[in-house]
Amino acid sequence: MGNIYSDSKDLQINCPSCNEKLQWSEKNQYRPFCSERCRQLDFCGWAKEEKVLQGQGLYDDIFSDDLGTE
Repeated sequence: MGNIYSDSKDLQINCPSCNEKLQWSEKNQYRPFCSERCRQLDFCGWAKEEKVLQGQGLYDDIFSDDLGTE
């Protein structure tokens, strides 16, 4: 049985940064982004903490004392 992604000529995705439609292809070195610019914008968003993963704040706060300050 072959890889389900082996025939990607018809697979269309949206760039996570600008929402531009693009083809999922090994030829696109920036995938899932459409360009280096969009890839860098996404990275900067994470670095500036403009993008975060939702967590369980109460759970994280309860166990944050376990981290220590050493």
